[in-house]
Amino acid sequence: MSESNLIVEEDGPVMRVTLNRPEQLNALDVPLVDAVRELFVSLYWRRDIRVVVLKGAGRAFCAGLDLKQERKITERTVTEAMLSQRKISEIVIAMRRCTQPIIALVDGPASGGGFAMALASDIRIATPRTRMNAAFIRIGLSACDIGVSYFLPRMVGSAVAADYMLTGRFITADEALHLRLVSRVVPIEEVEATGEYFVEEMLHATPIGLRLTKEALNHAIDASGLEAAIAMEDRNQTLCSRDIDFAEGIAAFREKRKPLYKGN
Repeated sequence: MSESNLIVEEDGPVMRVTLNRPEQLNALDVPLVDAVRELFVSLYWRRDIRVVVLKGAGRAFCAGLDLKQERKITERTVTEAMLSQRKISEIVIAMRRCTQPIIALVDGPASGGGFAMALASDIRIATPRTRMNAAFIRIGLSACDIGVSYFLPRMVGSAVAADYMLTGRFITADEALHLRLVSRVVPIEEVEATGEYFVEEMLHATPIGLRLTKEALNHAIDASGLEAAIAMEDRNQTLCSRDIDFAEGIAAFREKRKPLYKGN
């Protein structure tokens, strides 16, 4: 699948998604918002796709909402404004709800909505020129937008989140690594290869094991306590141990080879 503003490439169990508006730093206009949202919504039902790699074309991940393409917010009715807002915020909900782990290659600016999509991904790989911020507060809005107020405090703590959200200042690559907001900072020419390393590591898991791990991690963050998290873990391990691919996973591990799974 290839669209002018969104490139989607499928390679067996891997889907590579590229935001493709490089001249606009991959800013989110209405067609791109709709395309990204519908893609991640549809992934919930895709059992053939096991891992997603998300990146931006050119020298940016995503500069946020394309303000040049937007009607002035003051010209909208409340109903129009809420509908427009929800169309964007549903992207990160769909990203967390889809069963595939998402690896974000965050090269260059990731601002506003781009920052939110990076945070909604499961793994973030940065380059030295990565810069992330809650840009909303810099343009007269609240920094609490598109899930940022949910994700960021859980990842870096409320005090650090307040620092960046109340000011809208940029998180540099070095700061992001120090805060454990990204897994690695690698040279620009190595970012795609690093993403592929994580893809290969994830594909060693059984399809159901990979899906249930993402699901359980999502729920454990908001679990009411230890017993609730363990109950979910017990359920997942029982399901995985009864899956068609469980024996192959053990055999591949013992034989030090790539697994050949049959299930989805």
